[in-house]
Amino acid sequence: MSRVRSRAADATRARILTAAKGLFVRHGIDAVTIARIARKAGVSVPTVYSVYRSKEGILRALMTAALFGERFESARAKLRGVTDPVKLIALTPQVARAVYEAERSELGLLRGATAFSPALRKLEQEFEKIRLDMQEERVRLLFAQSKEKKGLGFDEARQILWMYTSRDVYRMLVLESGWTPDRYQDWLSDTLVNALASQVEGDRPIRGRIRRRFPARRSHG
Repeated sequence: MSRVRSRAADATRARILTAAKGLFVRHGIDAVTIARIARKAGVSVPTVYSVYRSKEGILRALMTAALFGERFESARAKLRGVTDPVKLIALTPQVARAVYEAERSELGLLRGATAFSPALRKLEQEFEKIRLDMQEERVRLLFAQSKEKKGLGFDEARQILWMYTSRDVYRMLVLESGWTPDRYQDWLSDTLVNALASQVEGDRPIRGRIRRRFPARRSHG
């Protein structure tokens, strides 16, 4: 009996999220009420409040499912068991790519319709803090094994990793400049290692690999 109730509860949560997502895309987050979401989902207003507590709670659930869903977990799985911090840094772009591709697929229309919503901006700041905290262990391991770039401080390294793996970098390169996701991932991997890790003598310069893979365009100016 408990399994039946659990499945019913899952179905209710899914209906609420589906209804809310459609309404947010069509009308914008700020214009949609809990009552309207309840009617669309075919549930009572108290049910929506008991499950998600607020409209912000619904939006948080939508963003969590999109950003930290199956694609994210699949990318994160590739980092498990890796003890070399430089390799962990090099693999980090796979996680960033998974997050932003999922976001583009699941939340692209919603973000386009409600980009200036205060509720969305507030949650984006919350998720950015989560992203910064999730990356900390990789940076801490880099310093614990003394493989950080000479002269680089711990907090500075965290900020560099956080900045390069941001949504804005992905947007500017992939969405606005036409880079393929593979090119973005390869460039970001090389860039992060070059910016954060000490270079072992005899290694081929990372900048040289970038130039060979992506020849610079000739200037026409």
